[in-house]
Parts: sequence; C-alpha cells; structure tokens
Amino acid sequence: MAKKAAGTPATVLLTAERVPHILHPYDVSPDAPNYGALVAEALEVEPERLFKTLIADVDGRLVVGVVPVTGDLDLKALAAAAGGKRAVLADRVAAERSSGYVRGGISPLGQRKRLPTVIDDSAPDLDVMYVSAGRRGLQVSLAPDDLIRLTGAVVAPIRGS
Repeated sequence: MAKKAAGTPATVLLTAERVPHILHPYDVSPDAPNYGALVAEALEVEPERLFKTLIADVDGRLVVGVVPVTGDLDLKALAAAAGGKRAVLADRVAAERSSGYVRGGISPLGQRKRLPTVIDDSAPDLDVMYVSAGRRGLQVSLAPDDLIRLTGAVVAPIRGS
C-alpha cells in the first residue's frame, strides 16, 4: 500500500509538481493585531513579499483573492477581475469548508475545491513571494509564476489601501 505524503495539501501539490519552494515556520498568534506585519517580521522578509489569501463571494460564487499583507483586498476590483459585479468577504465557515483550511492558514494552493483565483498585479514583479503553506504558523516561498500557473490565476490590481 502506498504511503500518503506528509504535509499539507499545498506542500504535497508543490512537491508533486516539482516546484522549487522553501517552507518557513513561524510563531505568531492568528488573532494578533497586524498579523501580516508580525509574520513578515518573524520571517525577516519585506512585508510586500508576504501575501494573504482571502475568499470572497462574488455574485454568489466563491473566488480567491491573493494580496500583499501591506494592503487590503479591494472587493470591487476583485469582482471586476472575476467577471462579477459585487463581492463581499465570504463567511468564515464557507471559506474553511471550501478550501479545506482554517482561518489563518488558508493557502491558495491545494484547496479542497479549486476556485477561481485572482492574484494582485504586484506579485509578478517579485522574484519570490510568500503565501500560507496551508497551516497556521507555516509559510511557503516560491516564484510568483509558479503560483499563478498552479492556481490558474488571473493577475489584476486587487490591492486596496
């Protein structure tokens, strides 16, 4: 019997696809104010390289938005990039159920149900970006082009101030 690969669905996908990546554990409470800034500080990386994954409801369908932790998700821009009219952040339970991950550990990779994904247009300018590896306390660094390819993402300006 084949042994199941260890790790999160995100890390299993990266390994199976032979995508160069590095895992970065950290210890920051997901309930801490300025969570993204604290994670960037803990990992000693520029905050512009660290991205958060948010799930929104766009006209009744779930869509993933990936934006730098230095800004917010512009819901109107996300809706437009996803071909919709109106977006609101998805209910936490719906986001967790759809992705298979818990809040604070939602990765754009290896989600239970593959959703349309939009990545902020600042990502392709980076050589390396960081996203959740699918568990609280674990980030993964990889090339933006690999993330875009693996998620089938659209790239658009979705970062708000």
